Amino acid sequence: MAAADLESEYSPRVSVPDHAEIFARWARDAEDYRAETLKADRAELGLFYGDTPRQFIDLFTPVAGENAPLILFIHGGYWRAFDPSFHSHHARGLNARGIAVAVVGYDLCPIVTIADIVEQIRRACIFLWARFGKPVLVTGHSAGGHLAAAMVATDWRTLYPKAPADLVPAGYAVSGLFDLTFVTSVSANQDLRLSADEARRLSPMFWPVPPARALDAAVGDLETGAFKDQSRRMVQTWQGQAQTCYAEFPGNHFTVIEALADPHSAMVARIAELAERLRT
Repeated sequence: MAAADLESEYSPRVSVPDHAEIFARWARDAEDYRAETLKADRAELGLFYGDTPRQFIDLFTPVAGENAPLILFIHGGYWRAFDPSFHSHHARGLNARGIAVAVVGYDLCPIVTIADIVEQIRRACIFLWARFGKPVLVTGHSAGGHLAAAMVATDWRTLYPKAPADLVPAGYAVSGLFDLTFVTSVSANQDLRLSADEARRLSPMFWPVPPARALDAAVGDLETGAFKDQSRRMVQTWQGQAQTCYAEFPGNHFTVIEALADPHSAMVARIAELAERLRT
């Protein structure tokens, strides 16, 4: 694909002209949900898992939360934008189904590298394990989808000998980026600063997957062909190593995740189904 086409295909803000209005809506809805859950004593905000201000988790629990499965949500933004404050309300649907949701923040490029961010999210998973003693299902949107897949493919015992091998048994990536080799040809690399070798090394599509893992890759039906192709190829590449599933849902690159706020949406129902394996 020509460089100009890659730039267009991998530029969600260009393909969604009303993105600013969408982001403003997210911020309002997220603030409302934080207020609602704080009043109900179902939120813990600003749980720091690292040593920088962005390395924190906002935790939202269901009404009967003591034995609830635990899900980590990783925001998108091309590894260089957003924070948990835009996504609090995306815990609503799963909370209504009896599932706890930890919305995680991380440092952004170009202050840090994508490799640094991968390690930060790993530390966030270990933090949750240390606190709750539970496995974690990891979900993520866009760049967060990349990070979710990276967690599913992590060999936890090698990195953290005291961690369970199945710390992250499953992931759910929405509009994820799994093959980063395109990055060297788009303008975002001014901040991401990936070489061709580093882009491939940080692509979970090409990583070996430990046994008994699962990954769903979902996209919006209005997304560009490049984003759909990323998820299709990820599912095909990991087949045989993991349980994989590809799905399309209504929406563009940004509106597709708004289904997470609806407890009756098909997306929330599928994530809740995956979370059931955390109870065993």
